[in-house]
Amino acid sequence: MSPLLDQRPKAIIFDWDNTLIDSWQVIQEAFNATFDDYDLPHWTLEETEQRVAKSMRDSFPALFGDDWQQAGKVFHTHFKKIHLDRLIPLRGAEQALADLSGLGIYLGVVSNKTGAFLRAEAEKLGWDKHFGHIIGAGDADNDKPAPDPVHMALRDSGIDLGGDVWFVGDAKIDLECALNTGCVPILVREKAPQADEFASVQPKQHFRSVQSLSIHVQNM
Repeated sequence: MSPLLDQRPKAIIFDWDNTLIDSWQVIQEAFNATFDDYDLPHWTLEETEQRVAKSMRDSFPALFGDDWQQAGKVFHTHFKKIHLDRLIPLRGAEQALADLSGLGIYLGVVSNKTGAFLRAEAEKLGWDKHFGHIIGAGDADNDKPAPDPVHMALRDSGIDLGGDVWFVGDAKIDLECALNTGCVPILVREKAPQADEFASVQPKQHFRSVQSLSIHVQNM
């Protein structure tokens, strides 16, 4: 990774799941409940972490074939029962968002979680006030890593895509989205990247938490 740009960003677009909140167990539980309905084997937590990144319309056809849309409805039913009661903010995320927005940096969210669920979670946490737009799967013509939802997230901000915008997430698909939009790719997760893990989409910088990212930006 090259040294991080020394200029404070005008905008930061965040991924949601496992960047700002810890949601792997909820996602795993909803998937396994859906698999039960289709007589499919369960995923371990590790398998869930490895396989879940794309939006439903981009991933469910490979899992459920022609019945993927009905399977999606089943998944949504299971997920809706538990997700608001099991929200776990990642440590320091709430303060980090408050500090970054307090600096006058425009914040947005682009996630492959269904938009209605995403916005309900942000509202439940009281975090919606920090974001200009919260864009989830199905809100744009195409989902992340396509550029469409990022354009929506910056709508009316007066900020153009490019080096003034950081795209922050915990997975390769987030770095790909940054690459596709010309934004600065930032990896945020506890685990450091492996030597060749992101060969085609190198992050500009890695932070172990959103909190450490926020501290860095405040000191710029």
